[in-house]
Amino acid sequence: MRRGTIPGSTGTVHPLRLLGDPVLHEPCEEATEFGAPLLRLVEDMFASMYAAGGVGLAANQIGVPLRVLVHDCPDDDDVRHLGHLVNPRLVSLGGVEVTGPEGCLSLPGVEAGTRRFDETVLEGVDAMGNPVTVSGTGFFARCLQHEYDHLRGTVYTDRLRGLRRRRALRAARRADRPGER
Repeated sequence: MRRGTIPGSTGTVHPLRLLGDPVLHEPCEEATEFGAPLLRLVEDMFASMYAAGGVGLAANQIGVPLRVLVHDCPDDDDVRHLGHLVNPRLVSLGGVEVTGPEGCLSLPGVEAGTRRFDETVLEGVDAMGNPVTVSGTGFFARCLQHEYDHLRGTVYTDRLRGLRRRRALRAARRADRPGER
């Protein structure tokens, strides 16, 4: 991204991969080439995220199995956090575990209470290979953990158990077949 441009404004919107697509259930590969191609991917990811009305997106959600995530997400104090991270690694989870509503662009219209820590720190690099540390609290911490999970091949429904999991998966199946109830 060039400085001063709106993220995603030059990107191409890609269709989102939905729950059950194999690319969502496999760990992503490390990005090894930086520069223009990775900048293009980040732009496309922002465009795709904004088109779908999301606050975060992992590359595998548009079918690219690379360890790249983007975010435009507020924290609980309504402070906006905008950026991307390549090859992130989880540095710390902290605070308390909170169960809160969670949704996913790969399961449109489905939401379930999911346990997450309310503090998160990720380290990685940007699309040019420069080191980046991203810290989040509250809702933004939840977003970072959610997207990081995607890069590991985990969808938030994988974290659910019992009745909560069954209800979310049933709702996802109904969303795939809108004429059925």
